[in-house]
Amino acid sequence: QVQLVESGGGLVQAGGSLRVSCAASGSSFRNNLMGWYRQAPGKQRELVATITRFYTTNYADSVKGRFTISRDNIKNTVTLQMNSLKPEDTAVYYCNAESSGMNYWGKGTLVTVSS
Repeated sequence: QVQLVESGGGLVQAGGSLRVSCAASGSSFRNNLMGWYRQAPGKQRELVATITRFYTTNYADSVKGRFTISRDNIKNTVTLQMNSLKPEDTAVYYCNAESSGMNYWGKGTLVTVSS
Protein backbone atom coordinates (compact mmCIF):
# COMPACT_ATOMS: atom_id res chain seq x y z
CA GLN A 1 0.00 0.00 0.00
CA VAL A 2 2.73 2.44 0.98
CA GLN A 3 4.89 3.32 -1.96
CA LEU A 4 7.89 5.57 -2.47
CA VAL A 5 8.89 6.35 -6.03
CA GLU A 6 12.14 8.09 -6.93
CA SER A 7 12.81 10.00 -10.10
CA GLY A 8 15.44 12.26 -11.61
CA GLY A 9 18.47 10.02 -11.72
CA GLY A 10 20.77 10.02 -14.70
CA LEU A 11 24.22 10.76 -16.04
CA VAL A 12 25.98 13.99 -15.18
CA GLN A 13 29.50 15.32 -15.57
CA ALA A 14 31.66 15.95 -12.52
CA GLY A 15 30.97 19.41 -11.16
CA GLY A 16 27.44 19.37 -12.45
CA SER A 17 24.11 19.23 -10.68
CA LEU A 18 21.20 16.87 -10.49
CA ARG A 19 17.97 16.73 -8.55
CA VAL A 20 16.29 13.54 -7.46
CA SER A 21 12.77 13.47 -6.10
CA CYS A 22 10.65 11.04 -4.15
CA ALA A 23 6.88 10.87 -4.20
CA ALA A 24 5.12 9.00 -1.41
CA SER A 25 1.69 7.49 -1.64
CA GLY A 26 -0.53 5.30 0.49
CA SER A 27 0.33 7.19 3.64
CA SER A 28 1.20 10.70 4.69
CA PHE A 29 4.69 11.16 6.10
CA ARG A 30 4.25 14.78 7.10
CA ASN A 31 5.01 13.89 10.73
CA ASN A 32 7.82 11.48 10.02
CA LEU A 33 11.52 11.44 9.33
CA MET A 34 12.44 11.09 5.69
CA GLY A 35 15.76 10.80 3.99
CA TRP A 36 18.01 9.70 1.19
CA TYR A 37 20.47 6.84 1.19
CA ARG A 38 22.80 5.61 -1.50
CA GLN A 39 24.63 2.46 -2.38
CA ALA A 40 27.66 2.36 -4.63
CA PRO A 41 29.00 -0.84 -6.20
CA GLY A 42 30.79 -2.96 -3.62
CA LYS A 43 29.81 -0.69 -0.76
CA GLN A 44 27.23 -0.69 2.01
CA ARG A 45 24.17 1.45 1.78
CA GLU A 46 24.93 4.72 3.50
CA LEU A 47 23.06 7.71 4.80
CA VAL A 48 23.13 10.78 2.61
CA ALA A 49 20.70 13.16 4.29
CA THR A 50 17.64 13.24 6.51
CA ILE A 51 14.95 15.79 7.21
CA THR A 52 12.50 15.89 10.09
CA ARG A 53 8.89 16.98 10.25
CA PHE A 54 10.17 20.36 11.40
CA TYR A 55 12.59 20.59 8.48
CA THR A 56 15.70 20.02 10.54
CA THR A 57 18.34 18.53 8.25
CA ASN A 58 21.32 16.26 8.70
CA TYR A 59 23.97 15.39 6.14
CA ALA A 60 26.77 12.94 5.72
CA ASP A 61 30.12 14.68 5.92
CA SER A 62 30.89 13.63 2.37
CA VAL A 63 28.00 15.64 0.93
CA LYS A 64 27.64 18.51 3.36
CA GLY A 65 27.82 21.84 1.58
CA ARG A 66 27.03 20.26 -1.78
CA PHE A 67 23.68 18.54 -1.29
CA THR A 68 20.42 19.96 0.01
CA ILE A 69 17.45 17.93 1.17
CA SER A 70 13.98 19.42 1.28
CA ARG A 71 10.42 18.28 1.71
CA ASP A 72 6.93 19.35 0.84
CA ASN A 73 4.47 17.93 3.36
CA ILE A 74 1.48 19.02 1.33
CA LYS A 75 2.66 17.17 -1.74
CA ASN A 76 4.13 14.36 0.36
CA THR A 77 7.46 14.55 -1.43
CA VAL A 78 11.12 14.80 -0.55
CA THR A 79 13.84 16.11 -2.83
CA LEU A 80 17.62 15.99 -2.92
CA GLN A 81 19.41 18.72 -4.81
CA MET A 82 22.94 17.62 -5.65
CA ASN A 83 25.52 20.18 -6.68
CA SER A 84 29.25 19.98 -7.39
CA LEU A 85 28.91 16.30 -8.06
CA LYS A 86 31.94 14.05 -7.86
CA PRO A 87 32.56 10.63 -9.40
CA GLU A 88 32.42 9.11 -5.92
CA ASP A 89 28.79 10.24 -5.69
CA THR A 90 27.92 7.59 -8.26
CA ALA A 91 25.40 5.26 -6.67
CA VAL A 92 21.83 4.12 -6.59
CA TYR A 93 19.94 6.65 -4.51
CA TYR A 94 17.09 5.42 -2.35
CA CYS A 95 14.28 7.35 -0.73
CA ASN A 96 13.46 6.38 2.83
CA ALA A 97 10.61 7.12 5.21
CA GLU A 98 10.31 6.02 8.82
CA SER A 99 7.00 5.44 10.53
CA SER A 100 6.22 3.63 13.80
CA GLY A 101 9.55 1.86 13.81
CA MET A 102 9.22 0.67 10.22
CA ASN A 103 11.26 1.79 7.26
CA TYR A 104 9.88 2.19 3.79
CA TRP A 105 12.06 2.27 0.71
CA GLY A 106 11.77 3.19 -2.89
CA LYS A 107 13.22 1.11 -5.70
CA GLY A 108 16.08 3.55 -6.17
CA THR A 109 17.29 5.76 -8.96
CA LEU A 110 20.76 5.53 -10.48
CA VAL A 111 23.02 8.56 -10.46
CA THR A 112 26.21 8.31 -12.49
CA VAL A 113 28.84 11.02 -12.33
CA SER A 114 31.49 10.95 -15.02
CA SER A 115 34.99 12.30 -14.47
